[in-house]
Amino acid sequence: MGTTAEHEVLEQTPEMERTLTKKDINRSFYRWYLDAEIPNCYERQQGVSFCYSMIPCLKKLYPEKEALSRALTRHLNFFNSQGTWSTPIHGITLSMEEEMANEGAISDAAITGIKTGLMGPLAGIGDTIDWGTLKTIIYGIAVTFGATGNVLGAIIPFAFMLITFFIGKNLWGLGYKIGKESVKSILEAGWIKELISATSILGLFMMGALSASYVTLSTALQFQVAGTEIVLQDILNSIAPGLLPLAAVFGIYYILKNKTQKYGRISLGIVVVCILGALIGIF
Repeated sequence: MGTTAEHEVLEQTPEMERTLTKKDINRSFYRWYLDAEIPNCYERQQGVSFCYSMIPCLKKLYPEKEALSRALTRHLNFFNSQGTWSTPIHGITLSMEEEMANEGAISDAAITGIKTGLMGPLAGIGDTIDWGTLKTIIYGIAVTFGATGNVLGAIIPFAFMLITFFIGKNLWGLGYKIGKESVKSILEAGWIKELISATSILGLFMMGALSASYVTLSTALQFQVAGTEIVLQDILNSIAPGLLPLAAVFGIYYILKNKTQKYGRISLGIVVVCILGALIGIF
C-alpha cells in the first residue's frame, strides 16, 4: 500500500512542477525575433507572432490539450508594440503563465491587462531609441563610409541588427526574472485587482493619445444666415477642438462593441463614408 502511494507521488511531482528553463525562454525569444512582423494583420497586428513565440513554453506548462487551447487563445488577442523594447512584456507574461500553470492564482484578465497596459509605453520608448536614435546614428556612419567607396558602408548597418538582438534578448530574460518575483509579491499582497485596473487605465490613456494624434476629421460645411457666413467647423472648434475625431473614434468603438468586429468591413465602410462625404461637400 505504501509503495503504491509513493509511486503515485513520484508520478504527480513532474506534472506539478512545471518550470521553464533558460533554453525554453530563449527558444521563445528566437521565435519572436524572427517572426515579429511576418504575420502582421489589421485584426491582431502582432498578436499571431506573440502567440507563436509563446508556444514552446505553453506546451511545457500546459500538457493538457484543453488548458493549452485556452492559453493559445488567450495570446491571439490584439498586440502591437515595438519589436525590441516590448520584450519585457513577453518575459513577464511567461512568468505569469508559469505561475498560473502551477498555482492557478492568476486570471486571464491579469495577463491580458499587463500586455495591454505595457505595449503602448514600451513602443514609445523603443521607437525613440531604436528608430529615432540608434538607427539614425549607425546608418549615418554607414552612409559616410559608403559615400567614399569604403566597403564598411555595406557592413556597418548590420551593427543595428546585432545591437537590437542583444537588447531584446536581455530584456526578455530580465522581464521573466523580474516578472516572476513581482507576480509572487503581487499575489501575496492581494494587488491583482488593482494591477488589472491600473494597466487597463494606462492602456486607455495610450489609446486616447494615439487617437488624438492620428485621427483627423473636419467638415467643410458653410451656411449663410442673414447675410453672414457661418463655418460649421469653427463652431465645433469653439465648443471643443477635435470634436469630430472624437465622435469618429467613439462611433467606431460603438460598432466594434455592439455591432460587428469584422475589421475589414469597418475599414471599407470608413473609406466609403469618406468618399461620399467628400463628393457631397461634407468633408
